[in-house]
Amino acid sequence: MTGTGGPLAGVRVVELAGIGPAPFSAMLLADLGADVVRVDRPTASDNTHDLLNRGKRSVQVDLKHERGAQAVLALAERADVLLEGLRPGVTERLGVGPEQCWAVNPKLVYGRMTGWGQHGPLAATAGHDIDYIALTGMLHAIGRKGGPPQVPANLLGDFGGGAMYLAVGVLAALLEARTSGRGQVVDAAIVDGAAHLGTMLFSMLATGGWRTERGTNLLDTGAPYYDIYETADGEYVSLGALEPQFYAELLDRLGLAGEMPDRDDPANWPQLRERLADTFRQRTRQEWAEVFANSDACVAPVLSMAEAETHPHIVARETLVRRDGALQPAPAPRFSRTPNPPVRSVAASGADAEAVVRDWKIPIELLESGAISPGKS
Repeated sequence: MTGTGGPLAGVRVVELAGIGPAPFSAMLLADLGADVVRVDRPTASDNTHDLLNRGKRSVQVDLKHERGAQAVLALAERADVLLEGLRPGVTERLGVGPEQCWAVNPKLVYGRMTGWGQHGPLAATAGHDIDYIALTGMLHAIGRKGGPPQVPANLLGDFGGGAMYLAVGVLAALLEARTSGRGQVVDAAIVDGAAHLGTMLFSMLATGGWRTERGTNLLDTGAPYYDIYETADGEYVSLGALEPQFYAELLDRLGLAGEMPDRDDPANWPQLRERLADTFRQRTRQEWAEVFANSDACVAPVLSMAEAETHPHIVARETLVRRDGALQPAPAPRFSRTPNPPVRSVAASGADAEAVVRDWKIPIELLESGAISPGKS
């Protein structure tokens, strides 16, 4: 299961196993064709159902072993990128921090994934996705009028503001290293990335186009033509008819053309919302899907993850696929000349020790000494 195919074919990545955004970022690089070796602890469970570890190879390294750090450094010496998601200073104490890695590989890009970043008053403290987005103003912005902030799962922080920025950062640093011959630390902090994702909202705030009161703005359910509506069967449809021409088609297909007050006057929004809600409750989600099929009205059925698998557009693009019985997203984005490899399995912890030692030309004595566990064949 080497990283063949895809635009990152030939790129070698070492991932110090962790949870959440760093594993997702490493998975993304593997999806793009990189040969990603996950360094697990000897006590790691054989969780072959964690899709964040798909497409990677796994070795177990005992960092408490007298040669454990040497084993990681041997991998780093042959890698292009190392990813870690531990608290600031931990890898240095383990003997595998940036300076220690650069001593054997000056071109190594060292990607660090944390919530608070490598410095600042909170850098050494614990936190989770919800805490990081809370301090950026992004959590405060999500919710309905008169209600509390709503938690967007951990998509906005861990994966949007964290993993994706780590991936972009290490690829940018990798490109620069090929010119300069020198690696660098990529300090990817969820708090930074989540704030950066909000650039458009900050722009609107600066120009008076965004109010800090939730549920009163164009894109936060304040506008009745950008919201979710319940259908007759207790399901939901999404409505995003922002542009006038799309809104006109919406009203036409709803049978409301010429009956609605001016939408540009927010004073009319409560009346508009009530009329739209009453109308959408008259038919089922599937019936509305048929009414708006192939239209520009910007209406879509709100599907569960399981239901999404059978939607014709999702099927046509193979956006969701099954591998080893598990429904999962296909690699993204797509490439015309160097297509991504197909979705690959999740390796059991330590299963690839001998193959990685051979392929990466790691000193065999590190395997024989027990610093790298033999793993399972």
